[in-house]
Amino acid sequence: AKDVCAIANSKGGRGYIIVGIEDKTKFIAGLDKDNLYSEEQIQQIITSRCEPPIPIIVDIVDLDNKKICIITIYDGYQKPYQIRESGSFYIRRGSTTDTMRKQELIESFEENLDFSIETLPIIKSNINLLNMDLVEKYFRRKGIKLTDINKKYLLESTGITYIDKETREEKCTLGGLLVFSDNNSICIPQNMIKITNKQDKEKYESTIISGNLLSMIDKSEIILKNILPPKYPITSIIESINNAVLYREYSHINRIIEIFISEKAVIIDSPGQMIQGNVSNQKFNCKNYNKRNMWLYEKLITLDDTNRFINNGEGFRRIKNAFTFNDKMQNKVRFINSQFEDTFKVILPGTKWTK
Repeated sequence: AKDVCAIANSKGGRGYIIVGIEDKTKFIAGLDKDNLYSEEQIQQIITSRCEPPIPIIVDIVDLDNKKICIITIYDGYQKPYQIRESGSFYIRRGSTTDTMRKQELIESFEENLDFSIETLPIIKSNINLLNMDLVEKYFRRKGIKLTDINKKYLLESTGITYIDKETREEKCTLGGLLVFSDNNSICIPQNMIKITNKQDKEKYESTIISGNLLSMIDKSEIILKNILPPKYPITSIIESINNAVLYREYSHINRIIEIFISEKAVIIDSPGQMIQGNVSNQKFNCKNYNKRNMWLYEKLITLDDTNRFINNGEGFRRIKNAFTFNDKMQNKVRFINSQFEDTFKVILPGTKWTK
């Protein structure tokens, strides 16, 4: 049950357990004919011990005149699964079954159970950190006027703030700080963009950008215009930054968005791998991805004056199309969803070809 649970919680979809073949030698030992479990018995074990029940199929097959058992574990879209008796959550790490870590649990809940990390309370925050001009702008565009009477209720009901049950103090949520605070790095230091200019091999220059999400994108564009060659299609990097800010995994408290610019490549590295959808984008040789951070998305499209998020979902096309004037450069654009590093990377052509 523990191994089935671990495979069901792992990324990559369908998994298998093969019983009757030795792990290292691949020797076909076969099953003990006197102690065979029926499919019904195995199904009963998994159903009774895993929460929620995990969909499996059990096949007994003949191989070299010996019987082996193949247990197929399906992705039931109800992750994370746990062992009922102990309450433990397991995952596969290579060929080993291990207990899931906090970060893995958060991502699994967020990905599969509509868990919204944006509305989690930030205990050490204070409502004074909010830029009330931005808050009022948001509600104004929703056709709502903030007043002293309705402000407290509206901020809490929209998930921008929360009320401490013991002290009755107003605190900020993670999303409230990300979107509406200019000084949110005090409470959430992981909300940064680091731009490293490596075009000069003898000297690296790095710039750290913080603030509310929209201002961070604007600041990044200004810096990039100053360090990129005039011919470089800056829109490809800005589009990548838009996606990184919107879809990064903000529960990674020790990771930031990083941009590396060199003559060989431009890399935009965003914490958290993207949530893969079921349909591949054949035209751009990449997967379609399900949206993360929908709470942020709604706030940003409401506040953004440039409509940069309106056509979101076509970001890969826009990044590729920035290089349509040069087929060789366009073919160097790559999208890497790394399970091992738990990052999403956009790799673009370097700046050398523009000089």
